[in-house]
Amino acid sequence: MLRSLLPLLFAALPGLGSPLIASAEEQLALFSADGYRQTQYRSPTPPSIEGAQTLDTAALQALLEAQPDVVLVDVYRSQWLAGRFIDSEPHANLPGSLWLANTGDGDLQPEWARYFSDNLAHASQGNLERPIVFYCRSDCWLGWNATRRAHALGYKTLYWYRDGVDGWEQAGLPLYPATPKPLPGSD
Repeated sequence: MLRSLLPLLFAALPGLGSPLIASAEEQLALFSADGYRQTQYRSPTPPSIEGAQTLDTAALQALLEAQPDVVLVDVYRSQWLAGRFIDSEPHANLPGSLWLANTGDGDLQPEWARYFSDNLAHASQGNLERPIVFYCRSDCWLGWNATRRAHALGYKTLYWYRDGVDGWEQAGLPLYPATPKPLPGSD
């Protein structure tokens, strides 16, 4: 529907020609019909997301100190080949994090959506009010997508650590070698 309204919107705005309409249509292709970013994941992200609070490093540290039961979820991608994660490059994440690799993609196949929802249910002990922080790297849409997806699943106390691993590391805080949580049925 939004796509069909674009020509009318741009026609109503003086001085905007067809190059901007094409640009707007290209922008729509970046997102799925459900609103998830589906390409160019490493690019500037918005300052906030509906249904969650955006955190900077100091705010995340304060949250972790005040609420030690916070679930940290890293959604950085990991190569998946022949039914297993391939350790093609070392990855480190924030202390105590659960690494749910590849769950920040815009379009999740059913087995990945199940992997995401099942692991969140386990990590939160079925408590939709349990605080959960999603992150990836800075300028990365994967954490944004995962936060949005958790909100759609009914989780209510959500946070997005927008600066991710990069912000944590730049603050001189410790990172630890990480291994993705195995996908059920994989080796």
